[in-house]
Amino acid sequence: MLDLVVRNGKTIDGQKFELGISDGKITDIADKIVEESQNELVLTEEQYLSPGWIDDHVHCYEKMTLYYDYPDEVGVKRGVTTVIDAGTTGAENIGDFCVLAEKSKTNVYALLNISKWGIVEQDELADLTKVQRDAVRRAIEEFPEFIVGLKARMSKTVIGSSGIEPLRLAKKFQREYGNLPLMVHVGSAPPELSDILALMDKGDVLTHCFNGKENGILDRSSNQIKGFVWEAYNKGVIFDIGHGTDSFNFGVAKQALSEGMKSSSISSDIYVRNRQNGPVYDLATTMEKLFLVGYSWEEIIKQVTESPAKNFHLKNKGKLAAGYDADITIFTIQESEKELIDSNGNTRTAKEEIVPVKTIIGGQIYDN
Repeated sequence: MLDLVVRNGKTIDGQKFELGISDGKITDIADKIVEESQNELVLTEEQYLSPGWIDDHVHCYEKMTLYYDYPDEVGVKRGVTTVIDAGTTGAENIGDFCVLAEKSKTNVYALLNISKWGIVEQDELADLTKVQRDAVRRAIEEFPEFIVGLKARMSKTVIGSSGIEPLRLAKKFQREYGNLPLMVHVGSAPPELSDILALMDKGDVLTHCFNGKENGILDRSSNQIKGFVWEAYNKGVIFDIGHGTDSFNFGVAKQALSEGMKSSSISSDIYVRNRQNGPVYDLATTMEKLFLVGYSWEEIIKQVTESPAKNFHLKNKGKLAAGYDADITIFTIQESEKELIDSNGNTRTAKEEIVPVKTIIGGQIYDN
């Protein structure tokens, strides 16, 4: 007997099927599930389902003061089944974070900040004595299931006078410890974006890719994407949204799209203040902004499911397939007149709104 059958399932591209779920896994996908089940969930005609949404850039270690939140506040309550904390903690405090994260309904993973205490202070990479090779190694060895990558924040307020050296160290750690995924935060110079991208390789993740800063991807004099950005994009550097309080601009995203440059993954960079006060609010709102820019819903759903699962090697997540985790987001697309605001105060009016209505994590159903 199955634990759960989801009936009348429909994806955003119109595929229809039913899902059988047992022991937290998808066991069957068929036009009609005939096995008996302990529970049934019947979707309405206006509801869609997708693999569980993954937000690969959040800050949800509750014991911090600068950037913090609670996994379920940015996860299951928002239609998100899996979150990746993007470097809030380092080697000295990631163990405590792991213990707290295990109490959440939401699946929680972490990127290890190369600075040993993480973002206790804004300039965690200004003092390179906090970047310790052995500490990084120990953390990776102790928490191999929790740590899914490394994080280096490479912007003026973070690095002090350290220049490009923190990124060189991050790349060294990456090579030494199993070629873990590496996410690199970019913002105001120094260091220059050109120097950052020159060190990044195929598969590395550039977050805040569409920020509106002078040191961003857009050449303000020509209103074109900078040539060296195209070189990084074409060699396979992954472009991640990482909206945040100060890192998403409608105009930059629109110009990039007009030139044929798209993000690979959509993430929120959410924490308690920009969740409560905006402009982020939740992952769904960030997704709506990309739809308004010109992405299709099909592309958007892929960028919060399949793509982040692939980029951060999350096995058994990101697809609706037998053997995969029974993590599912059920949502509607509604006509709307919703005002959206980017990180620079620019407003646009959305005509469609994506609304999560139920979240299934490991076969457990939660209402939104």
